[in-house]
Amino acid sequence: MKKILIISDGTIGEHFIKRTLQTNSNENIYYIVQTKEKVFEDINPARFKFYEFDPTSLYKLSNLLKMEFIQVFIAMNSAIDVENTIKNIRTIKKQLRVIVLNQWNLKNEDPNVVLINSNEILASRLLDYLPNIPVIAQNVGVGEGEIMEVLVPFGSSFVYRHIGVIEQKNWRIVAIYRNRKLIMPSRRRMIQPNDLLLLVGEPSVLKSVYRAIKRELGQFPEPFGSNLYLFIDMNIVCHLTIKDLVKHAVIAHKKFKHDLIIKIVNPNNIEILEDIKEYKSANIMVDIDYDSNNIPNMFFEDIKIYHVGLVIASKEMFKDYKVRKTLYESHVPIFKVSNKDFATLKDVVLILSENRDLEKISSTIFDISEQMNLNIELRNYINEHQAEKEQVIEHFNNLSSIFSKTIKIVEDSQNPILTLKKRKNFLQILPFTSKLTGRKLFSIFSTDSEKLYHKLDDFHQIFIPVQL
Repeated sequence: MKKILIISDGTIGEHFIKRTLQTNSNENIYYIVQTKEKVFEDINPARFKFYEFDPTSLYKLSNLLKMEFIQVFIAMNSAIDVENTIKNIRTIKKQLRVIVLNQWNLKNEDPNVVLINSNEILASRLLDYLPNIPVIAQNVGVGEGEIMEVLVPFGSSFVYRHIGVIEQKNWRIVAIYRNRKLIMPSRRRMIQPNDLLLLVGEPSVLKSVYRAIKRELGQFPEPFGSNLYLFIDMNIVCHLTIKDLVKHAVIAHKKFKHDLIIKIVNPNNIEILEDIKEYKSANIMVDIDYDSNNIPNMFFEDIKIYHVGLVIASKEMFKDYKVRKTLYESHVPIFKVSNKDFATLKDVVLILSENRDLEKISSTIFDISEQMNLNIELRNYINEHQAEKEQVIEHFNNLSSIFSKTIKIVEDSQNPILTLKKRKNFLQILPFTSKLTGRKLFSIFSTDSEKLYHKLDDFHQIFIPVQL
């Protein structure tokens, strides 16, 4: 839950509080300071906390600012009161973002103080009704949400990413505003914390992009979905390994703290089915399909119905060419489970390649490693071209600072796959691209480490789609 502070003592502030009360977001808690108490109806006490005191008093305001707020809104009737309130906030919180209703043409050089000029807003709205005058910003387009501006928070998955590696399908970053200056985007431009991005695209796509930009650690498998889905085809999976496979899925369910759906198709062993049914609980569902005529269609329907964000499958399932292609087309992460013990799992291993797909899924990698309490290890084969790899390493180093998580970079003089095969246990994470859907036979002579994922088939692997 994100804490927002509203400081109000006037009519406009009162209207703003009323509008805030009508919002449907359950992700924010509002702390409202009034110089004189106003009574509001239909208040949700879990989301709205009211205080009555003078915010120009440093002592009184400092007690409230002991909490961590993400934003402060100031709507007051006196310019002196506004300036003193901002001064009090800056005495305690140097970087806190402050939004101010500016009715007096106040000036402030602080980049984290946004002055909303009330006269400019009214004039701009009136200009919309003049003939032959182009509409600016808020009313461009058909007004259905195809233009959006998003502030990039410090812990965002987009911070320190190059625009060129962000998959932009049916949407585009068309402008960046940094320190109140317009910056035109280019492929090599890197996004910074507190950048304001101007996005254009399909409204439904932009909503997903917005959630992805605002996402912080601890949310996986979001934004791909909410729940975990263990997929077992009993015609493919070895019956002797099914019990261990289910145990691994239950452990993953406990790590990620999301509901687990165990889906069984082609059921043909009553004893195993009875054992699996014992796992049923409030957070674990067992779904057995006795009519498995069109498994791909059934699978895609389940992805939608159960809002699946992570599919768990055995290595036999992933090895099957048709199943692997179906898994890829679902556009959700795939956790390919091996027979290695989860208890001894300590490291997430990434093998750098000459493309930059790892940068596209970097925030998800940090999220997974955080929730599973694993270290991150980058393996760099130094006999290959290094230019692209160095940019990926720079990106991961930047993210490690943001998320306060140490990463280890290992330079290999020989193919890292040969070195890793000698390890006892680790989790490998790879970008899930179309090249991984090819038949194993065609990748035998490849030098692409991603195509050779099957060489490390005995270890746990997670495949992350590169598109949002």
